Amino acid sequence: MAWARFSSLDGGVIEASGVDAVTHDIDDVDSGFWAVVLTFEGDLTAVRMSSVTRGPGPTTSSSTWPGASGEWSASLGDTAYVEGVEEVRERIARGTVYQVNLCRILGSEIPEGLSVRDLGDVLARGNPAPYAATIEIPEAGLEIACASPEVYLVRRGRTVTSSPIKGTAVTADRLLPKDYAENVMIVDLVRNDLQHVCRPGTVRVDHLCRLEAHPGLVHLVSDVTGVLRDGMGWRELLDASFPPGSVSGTPKHTALQAIADLEPEARGPYCGAIGWIDADRDEALLAVGIRTFWVERDGAGRRMLRFGTGAAITWASDPQGELAETELKASRLLSLARGTARG
Repeated sequence: MAWARFSSLDGGVIEASGVDAVTHDIDDVDSGFWAVVLTFEGDLTAVRMSSVTRGPGPTTSSSTWPGASGEWSASLGDTAYVEGVEEVRERIARGTVYQVNLCRILGSEIPEGLSVRDLGDVLARGNPAPYAATIEIPEAGLEIACASPEVYLVRRGRTVTSSPIKGTAVTADRLLPKDYAENVMIVDLVRNDLQHVCRPGTVRVDHLCRLEAHPGLVHLVSDVTGVLRDGMGWRELLDASFPPGSVSGTPKHTALQAIADLEPEARGPYCGAIGWIDADRDEALLAVGIRTFWVERDGAGRRMLRFGTGAAITWASDPQGELAETELKASRLLSLARGTARG
């Protein structure tokens, strides 16, 4: 049965079930409650859910997830990733780009019958996240367990907020000047994106480089808010701001070209947008699709569990340090998925 669980705007939980409609056109999202997945490449799947309940806090069941015990492959091995970082630094030296988020996709074969709903419960217990989502909607080809700490867009009426994360370390005292520079660059990009669709003078930075603690990590987070102009709807908002700046780079168009040149696999839901739109309430929460697992078939028909991890590359980047950051970001989540870390 189609089922999904999301974080709500007030810190509670939304659970939805049943399918009324499936669309790949954002203009169809004009009434009802929709589960929404937008891949990094821009492919939208939105599902209008039949039944929606809202609760005060997270609820999980006793999971039967046995763990993804197979070997994990990577779209970019360690050597290739380091070479990619060096290539980005060369492009920065040439002046074509300032920052690129370079990612790699991991994959492990899993048996038929394993449910991402169970994996979502494991993540909720072992790596609680403020913008978590679990989506199991076979009718739409969606199997996703997301433990995202990052807001792409929150919408309340005409007010929209984006909260990019840039800067990651094990502890706050290990954050580098580079981390703060990354964040400020992306905040400037997000401000520019929102200014295309928001009323003049309404785009503001509410918080800059505030510190957030998450399981095993600390992040620098900023909040950028604006008020949409009359006539600006979801299509215009997504056209102006997608993909999220924190997982692409700046300037966005040359960063996206670098990603296309250097990453051998499509990112899919990873680094896209995952969440919900309630068109009746004129509310929405779309998380950046990081710390996210999804299921898909590979070319041989095998059922694969995928996971993405990456790092922001600037001129100050140390290639080995950026490789280590991708491993740091993946470590706890992969341990939970393998069944070797619980709680």
